[in-house]
Amino acid sequence: MSNLLTKTLWDGRRALAGFTAGTALLAAMYAGFYPQVADGAMGQAVQGFSPALREALRMEDLSSAAGYLGSSVFGIIVPLVAVIFGITTGTRAIAGDEEAGYLGLFLAHPISRTRLLLHRFAALTAGAILIAAVVLLAMLAVRPGAQLDSITVGQFTAQSLALALLIIIFGTIAITVGAATGSRAAALAAAAGIAVLTYAASTLATHIGADVLRYVSPFHYYIGGEPLRNGFQWADLTILTATTAVLLTVAVAAFNRRDLTS
Repeated sequence: MSNLLTKTLWDGRRALAGFTAGTALLAAMYAGFYPQVADGAMGQAVQGFSPALREALRMEDLSSAAGYLGSSVFGIIVPLVAVIFGITTGTRAIAGDEEAGYLGLFLAHPISRTRLLLHRFAALTAGAILIAAVVLLAMLAVRPGAQLDSITVGQFTAQSLALALLIIIFGTIAITVGAATGSRAAALAAAAGIAVLTYAASTLATHIGADVLRYVSPFHYYIGGEPLRNGFQWADLTILTATTAVLLTVAVAAFNRRDLTS
């Protein structure tokens, strides 16, 4: 009990290793397809899509490395897998232990609810940073062979940092709902539902005449500023960080005021 962060990371080591390896391998594999895409075969197929669909999926410029990675690898594949990690980790952090009957055992020791929650959040953050760092290393490893040299190391780093914050924010949403309700199902449903709705808002809002909805979506601040082209988008990163801080504050307050079910 002397170090809850270490214990939390150790207990979740298999899931973290699996998500880290899987996310990095998928990223590297799809990034490696870029030379074939640049030759024009896939680009011709995409031309059959409607203009609205191409824009929604960021497929207007598949001929450039940043355009291809921004639409497929970092636009769909990597955030999908990474956000699943964040949500499952956040769901398990408080609500999972409470439903399993372990939370009362933890709190029977001289440890505050705030400390417990913050250590679980720190474990989520460490996992998100690890996933983003390994994805970055995978991108740099395939960069020469996949003809991705037009994207600088700094731009890859900027996108990877945004990825870490995206994982953290959805994990924190799950932690917050779990801390407020004690229900793993509620935390999972709420976080997953918000992820789906906000992804849709980020990609489709413009096409339904509700452009303002993009600005309530974490996905917009994750990739809307195109870090693979423009590098660090400090305003977007600050918004993701501030939103996480607000959610964490709400989680601590709700957890400290609620009667536990175990």
